[in-house]
Amino acid sequence: MSIQAYQNNSVETASPGELTLMLYNGCIKFIKASRKAMENNEIEKKNTNIQKAQNIIQELMVTMNQDYAISQEILPLYDYMNRRLIEANTKNDVEILDEVQGLVTEFRDTWKQVILQTRKAQQAQGGSA
Repeated sequence: MSIQAYQNNSVETASPGELTLMLYNGCIKFIKASRKAMENNEIEKKNTNIQKAQNIIQELMVTMNQDYAISQEILPLYDYMNRRLIEANTKNDVEILDEVQGLVTEFRDTWKQVILQTRKAQQAQGGSA
């Protein structure tokens, strides 16, 4: 099986929680790539990777379940990260990229814990994760 086929299969068989985790990881990857491009003065590459990171944050915003009260606290943070990425792009500011990467990493790590706790709860109830 090729790497591409494996990746496609992992996305197709992933739970919604795992897909969100993949989005966070992708966002971090693109922020790191844009930081490296910024340091190497590769403007087009920097711009492309920042836009990819922004697209992921926008996807997280659009797909967020509004039924939970916590959504009203998370959405402004996503919006803030999106605006900061625009600022990092226009100002060529690696410190802003580091800040946003830190926020996305916190979201990702928290989300990982949610997935683990959900799995444990399902296993305790005799269900499958």
